[in-house]
Amino acid sequence: MQNTINRYRLFFVFLTFQVAAQVKNTETQIQYLSGKGYKDTKAWEFKISKDRKSDAWGTINVPSVWEQEGYGKYQYGIRFYGKPHPEGIADEVGQYKYTFKVPKEWEKRNIRIVFDGAMTDAQVRINGRSAGDMHQGAFYRFKYDVTGLLKYGKDNLLEVTVSKESENGSVNLAERRADYWNFGGIFRPVFLEALPAQFIDYTALDAKADGTFNANIFLGSGASDLRVEATITDKNGNKIGETISNKVVPGGDKVYLSGTFKNIKQWTAETPNLYNVAIRLFKGKEVVHQVDDVIGFRTIEIKKGDGIYVNGKRVLMKGVNRHSFWPESGRTLNTELNYADVRLIKEMNMNAVRLSHYPPDPDFLKACDELGLYVMDELGGWHGHYDDNVGKKLVKEMVQRDLNHPSIIFWSNGNEGGWNTNLDNQFAIWDLQNRPVLHPQQELNGVETMHYRSYGEMLEYFRGDKIFMPTEFLHGLYDGGHGAGLDDYWEMMRKHPRSGGGFLWVLSDEGIARTDQDGKIDNQGNYGADGIVGPHHEKEGSFFTIKEVWSPIMVTTPKKLAPNFDGVFTMENRYDFTNVDQCSFEWELASFPDASSGKAVRTTVQKGTVSGTSIAPQATGKVTVNLPKNWKSADVLYLKAINAEGKELWTWDYTWDKEATVKAEKSGNVVLQETAGAYVVESGALSVKIDKKSGKLVEVIQSGKTISFKNGPRFIEARRGDRTLDGTIDPAFLKGEDRIYKEFECIDKEVNCAENLVSIVAQKTDNSVKIEVVYSGSLQKVTWTIQPQGTVQLDYEYQYNGVVDLAGVYFDYPEEKMKSKKWLGDGPYRVWQNRLKGTTLGIWENEYNDPIPGESFNYPEFKGYFNNWKWATFNTTEGEISISNASGNSYLGVYAPRDGRDALLYTLPNTGIAIFDVIPPVRNKVNATDLVGPSSQPKWLNGVQKHTVYLKFK
Repeated sequence: MQNTINRYRLFFVFLTFQVAAQVKNTETQIQYLSGKGYKDTKAWEFKISKDRKSDAWGTINVPSVWEQEGYGKYQYGIRFYGKPHPEGIADEVGQYKYTFKVPKEWEKRNIRIVFDGAMTDAQVRINGRSAGDMHQGAFYRFKYDVTGLLKYGKDNLLEVTVSKESENGSVNLAERRADYWNFGGIFRPVFLEALPAQFIDYTALDAKADGTFNANIFLGSGASDLRVEATITDKNGNKIGETISNKVVPGGDKVYLSGTFKNIKQWTAETPNLYNVAIRLFKGKEVVHQVDDVIGFRTIEIKKGDGIYVNGKRVLMKGVNRHSFWPESGRTLNTELNYADVRLIKEMNMNAVRLSHYPPDPDFLKACDELGLYVMDELGGWHGHYDDNVGKKLVKEMVQRDLNHPSIIFWSNGNEGGWNTNLDNQFAIWDLQNRPVLHPQQELNGVETMHYRSYGEMLEYFRGDKIFMPTEFLHGLYDGGHGAGLDDYWEMMRKHPRSGGGFLWVLSDEGIARTDQDGKIDNQGNYGADGIVGPHHEKEGSFFTIKEVWSPIMVTTPKKLAPNFDGVFTMENRYDFTNVDQCSFEWELASFPDASSGKAVRTTVQKGTVSGTSIAPQATGKVTVNLPKNWKSADVLYLKAINAEGKELWTWDYTWDKEATVKAEKSGNVVLQETAGAYVVESGALSVKIDKKSGKLVEVIQSGKTISFKNGPRFIEARRGDRTLDGTIDPAFLKGEDRIYKEFECIDKEVNCAENLVSIVAQKTDNSVKIEVVYSGSLQKVTWTIQPQGTVQLDYEYQYNGVVDLAGVYFDYPEEKMKSKKWLGDGPYRVWQNRLKGTTLGIWENEYNDPIPGESFNYPEFKGYFNNWKWATFNTTEGEISISNASGNSYLGVYAPRDGRDALLYTLPNTGIAIFDVIPPVRNKVNATDLVGPSSQPKWLNGVQKHTVYLKFK
């Protein structure tokens, strides 16, 4: 009996090996000659023709860009508009060598060597013999049949010569005379694929939203008695419908499959439902080759004069442009980095990405398929384009590699004039789905994509009869663009019946970690510093503005709740395919400490979770939170929307009228002393000096130590100087002659009206000292009330009638003595007049920092303007300065935000620690502030502005 069991076991093991061997023999076998990406590489021999390390053979990691391996010359590829590149063209040539073996059993298979990307011209030799014609074009997968060149079971020598500059001038114009970093090298993986004698070369699949499925299966060679089958399974391996099959015409090299599948789940960016397709090639009854692919059932349609439709529903692109880039590795990425980019884009509530200005790694498209993004896949071309001959080859390589990804809904033929119109019809030759082809910055196929229109110009474009979908808008630079003005633009775009949405420029700063400068990040000045996030994905303020503006659930209940608020929140469902009942909400009632408590966190009073109610896509509805009866005893109510995957869409904060209270000490002595030039008031450990000629605070001494908070309140109003009527940048601004801000105190330039003191009177009461100052200028009245235990109440009022970008009062405090700040208000990021969204009410804290935009990336920035503030405490080398806001409706100013060294965005007056009624907007790289919409316009300030703040020193 035992012998029988053993025989069965041996038979089972033998059968298992036989099946495994058969499956292995029917699949494409892969052998990597390089690593698979950044941090997964193999060392090859290498020599470069010039510049760094060009003296002898060495080694290099593959894949990589050779600059990051210490070879050659760095070069940013901007064209310089017909002028010679100031540094001369970087035209190194790299020679690679690698020895490898292939299995002896591969002798009966077809072997191809595959390069996923090499910059820019590549010549390949195996064992001293050419593998084929030189390949030109950096970002494309190319292959050679090397079956007859290999020694099986023995050592083989691979030699690759890569030229950074192409012999073809059109390739250089398309790829290398462009506004991004140029690199050299084999920067994507290299591998061998071993195929059976009869094999499937590639497939072109088309799965529609109604369940219809069509496929063209292209064979590597023709033969008789061949048949192709396709089986579709869901993510759990369950078979969907029936296997579809068709015979190959004898001697043919292509077969067509067609079928219809019921009860499928559609693919969209919101619902990225995927299915597996197993395609098998039979010779008789034997499977000779199998390939597996992933599909999503979806239908893309452009309805001219109407919109872009996915699965029969009009959608708007909430998109961003994206480079394939990482500071330490240039264009060499890996699976982790590609997926991280998609997750980052999705975190901002975006649904689309444009791949500028070349096709990406396959892993990035795989991530878009799985996580859900609409993709515009782009043929290389910045302002120049490929010629017909090389362009046709590259279109073929691009489309054949990428065509089965459901995420791709557009092909892009170049960028901003970098298109060869003779190539427009080439995409459909290879694409069974016949996806739309677009020209970024030109109308094609009913879609106008013009870049960087001002707010007013965009209104004009919408008056046309074409769909308007800018493939670049709100060009970022440092802290300008992206979020600044986005709310204005998006309200216009989402409400217009011929809008297709748009794509922001650009996802991340393209700052390379220079190996010739000890890893210093280089953005080539302001050229590469255009990102929503920094080069290592450091999140700037605009990241969160975009996240809020593009939230697919928008709560429309006013942020100031009425006393009789019943917990019912109104909202818009801005999803295209998702019901709000697929989402949930978390709410929290919380209380905040006052400035004197020293606490840096809020206290949760009560919290809970609410399921989403049924609100159809693009409809409005309500969600009810059952608040406790004493909800108004708290300080804030948070409401967080959570999507079906458990990710936060956005968190809104709500407040209600509560009497502002500042604890005032009633006991203690306050002493007033008058000198020839000042009033000196002592209260507890505090001594303050008010100058009698100016009425300003000129000295603070706390516990015997000076705190250099002084010279205020001083009134300031300012107006930007970069405004133009025709949309161009002020020439004086470009020359640096008339820097952006023009300060003046009043209409009469001969008189310093704001400083013209009329009277100053000091009065001692039972437990305080009051000093009243009257002025004849814009600043009209200041009242200092020094209370017991060192509390200083400041009441001030000013009147200014006119158009301003900045207005308020400020004090001096030396930046070099500042250590950190903690505040209760909207944060943690600063705001601009045209970028108020993206912050949340809370207690925030950060250390002093003064990053150089485009060169250092420390966020959130310490300096800037902060909205909805209640109190702030500044920790300095001299002690603490606390300011409490008793009147609300003002902005806290913390020094002047720092612009880049080239001062392209703003030069702001240095206002120390300030309280403002008006703060400035911020421009983007292309449009001045007066061109970026209503929220970017200067404010008309009139009437008397009155405020009360409390100062405390420790």
